[in-house]
Amino acid sequence: MEILVTLIYWLGMISVLIETHNSDELLARTLAGLVGGAVEGLLSDVIIVDYGSSDQTHRVADAAGCIFLQDQTLIDGFRRARSEWFLLVEPGARLLDGWIEPVAVHVERSQGPACFSCSHVHRKPLFNRLFSKRSPIADGLLISKRQAMALLKPEKKAADLARGLAMKRLRAEIIPAA
Repeated sequence: MEILVTLIYWLGMISVLIETHNSDELLARTLAGLVGGAVEGLLSDVIIVDYGSSDQTHRVADAAGCIFLQDQTLIDGFRRARSEWFLLVEPGARLLDGWIEPVAVHVERSQGPACFSCSHVHRKPLFNRLFSKRSPIADGLLISKRQAMALLKPEKKAADLARGLAMKRLRAEIIPAA
């Protein structure tokens, strides 16, 4: 744990970006899985980029202390963030225990874009995985600010950023959004 604390201090932390639209319940589940990272000091801020929700998404974000950007773009979220590394996840996705250290080590080594491993317990059957259309960020995306800003175009979303990107798979699990 002492090594992790040293890494976190050296790294300068990570910003989380989540795009939402009428995702209050899903957002609450995702934010609950990030608490450990905030407590350990790995996460500097969580930014919610909302595309016109009419539910309670803004209240969930506010209660969790997130930065809430309504009707703005993902680029606005990147510009608002305080960190040099970003973690993009979908509302409803949940990071499982043990995710903090693999993420910190990956960022410390500056190994390029990465994603989480899908939880074995919650993995869909092979046939469903082969023939279902999954979001490119279903397993999350960990990316440096420099890389993200070079790839991201105006009015594009997180899935567009991740599409076609070669990513290392982290030794940390995620339960993808339903």
